[in-house]
Amino acid sequence: MSDGVHLDNIDNAFTQGGNRLCFFHPDDAGRCIKVVRPDRTPEIRRKQKRFPKNLKPLSRFDENRNEIIEIQRIKKYIGDGAFDVIPKYFGMLESDLGPGLCCEMIRDDDGKVSISLKQYIWVYGLTDSLNEALNTFKTKWIVMGMPSRDLLLHNIVVQQENASSDSVVKRLVVIDGLGWAGFSFLFYRFHFLAVSKAKKKIAGLDKSVTQLLHKKENQSDWGYHGWLNEDQRLAKTNDK
Repeated sequence: MSDGVHLDNIDNAFTQGGNRLCFFHPDDAGRCIKVVRPDRTPEIRRKQKRFPKNLKPLSRFDENRNEIIEIQRIKKYIGDGAFDVIPKYFGMLESDLGPGLCCEMIRDDDGKVSISLKQYIWVYGLTDSLNEALNTFKTKWIVMGMPSRDLLLHNIVVQQENASSDSVVKRLVVIDGLGWAGFSFLFYRFHFLAVSKAKKKIAGLDKSVTQLLHKKENQSDWGYHGWLNEDQRLAKTNDK
């Protein structure tokens, strides 16, 4: 690792997940940096587990480390085609807020950070362009047998041209939640198992889309995760 990049303060994160903060890379608008939240360190997460899960090695609770391992497996067993539906990864780097995982920052053609599938549907609905992109995404995900936990709507971003209700959706990208639980090596070794598993995850995604559309129609609560305001979508970078 190098001497590191300066992120300065956890409040500079443009968004956060359950265990990590996500920052714009200060020197490259095409990249972001994921850093473990100070309240969700591996030590804290392991202490919160009950026996026997609290006996697992500390490294198993490091989400950046786990994601890197998963990406290495994806490269080996699935290949470069996987990066049509997940971000490109550039390895670990050191920052003033601790080790960070550097990966592709998904942006629309206007340079703004792409919004989540959840936010897109809530704002625009299920447009023709999104429907086409969803079908393409689902086919690729199943054919490649991509490894994931449940495909959550706030963990999928919608990359657009001319972002609006009549925009062209270029692709959908899963930004978190990669990897299978349990005996994952079996799914990598036996592709038909991976395909079967991926089909189930896509079925779950379809159900989530239907449920969100129902909430939107009935003006129910949005929920918590997955919304970026305009300030969060702007590039906080020195890169020109």
